[in-house]
Amino acid sequence: MNRRHLPISYFIIIVAFISASCSRTGGGELVGVKRDQLKTSKVPHGMVLVPGGTFIMGQSDEDITFAQVAQNRQVTISSFYMDETEISNSEYRQFVNWVRDSILIYNYLQDDNYFIQVEGTNERYIDWDKVNGGKRSLWNSNDQAVRERTRQMFYQGEDRIFGKDELDVRLLRYHYEWYDLRAATAAKNDPTKTRSDFIRRDTILVYPDTTVWLNDFSYAQNEPMVEGYFSHPSFDEYPVVGVTWRQANAFNTWRSRLFENYERSRKSSRREIRQPYTLPSEAEWEYAARGGRINTQYPWGGPSARNAKGCLMANFKPGRGNYIDDGAAYTAPVYSYFPNDFGLYNMAGNVAEWTSSTFNESASSFVHDMNPTYRYDAKPGDPESLQRKVVRGGSWKDVGYFLQNSTRAYEYQDIPKSYIGFRSVSAFPGVDPMNN
Repeated sequence: MNRRHLPISYFIIIVAFISASCSRTGGGELVGVKRDQLKTSKVPHGMVLVPGGTFIMGQSDEDITFAQVAQNRQVTISSFYMDETEISNSEYRQFVNWVRDSILIYNYLQDDNYFIQVEGTNERYIDWDKVNGGKRSLWNSNDQAVRERTRQMFYQGEDRIFGKDELDVRLLRYHYEWYDLRAATAAKNDPTKTRSDFIRRDTILVYPDTTVWLNDFSYAQNEPMVEGYFSHPSFDEYPVVGVTWRQANAFNTWRSRLFENYERSRKSSRREIRQPYTLPSEAEWEYAARGGRINTQYPWGGPSARNAKGCLMANFKPGRGNYIDDGAAYTAPVYSYFPNDFGLYNMAGNVAEWTSSTFNESASSFVHDMNPTYRYDAKPGDPESLQRKVVRGGSWKDVGYFLQNSTRAYEYQDIPKSYIGFRSVSAFPGVDPMNN
């Protein structure tokens, strides 16, 4: 048969067959994994599944030449879950309120009725069903004794203004712990080391630093943002700011433990097993921001920051002294603008985002090409260069260059900013593969 006379549909069928035959096993199934197991992987609330893949990480030819601090490199990223939006004020406030109520119950009320004792041990934990099940909040109780004890957590004496009861946020400290796997692995053949040598502990203030609105802009009238951005309900769905890298890690530890405690309380024998929540690595963040697109400048593609109608696609500073053309003078609600192809909102603009990665200009030359990352948990007294953490995405106060998928920037881990927030990730899969 003369090949030139074959119908076009014949070639389409061949191409379709070749494409279909490129699956991992030739049959569309992962080796050793049942299809039903993948179906039962529940996406955590508020997250989307970012399917793993390979991409070119790094800056493109359109970037500013002198700002190029990393070469392009092809890397592979495993699948993971990611928050579809930045963590909002209302979400972070749940963490603050949990710490507030825990301190009240443990340190001030000291009422055994609010605790559940663990049989056979001296351990006990708060019975939140009892705390939250009352008709009135502990902070608005009719019990005079309870009211007097809650007042001990307010500013006292000369710290009060017009005698108002205002929470003393300096009391809101959260203690958390984690196991340093990298340090433990590096010292696995050292017989002098014990497990406790690699358990890290930290206690940190959890309330956001609302003064960043003045600290970052000395000669701007941002007093209303200081007074209301985190506390006023009008800003509930706006991204939280004024949170350090360490505070973001504390939030993720709390979020992970909250889910673990919920699972323990379930009476069903079938429990969902989930990886802890963490900050994304720099590579995970860039891969997610690209949304599966190849060599594009922005999460929506590009090359322009405007769509076909001339509308700006993100919240940033489109021109000198111009903050309002994108529809927001400062930040915008976390569901503003269109999501990228992975379903992630505001991966460019609004607020820049903390990653778990430590900033190093030459990191691309020594990190692995499978799930690359460079992380160092800086200790007190370490050089400032080791306290730099990668931030990505650009913010409401940045020009368009910082919105590009590949643009790298950094900030010091203990310095909060009015233009830096965060979102969380969790490793995939999300269920115990043995639960068939």
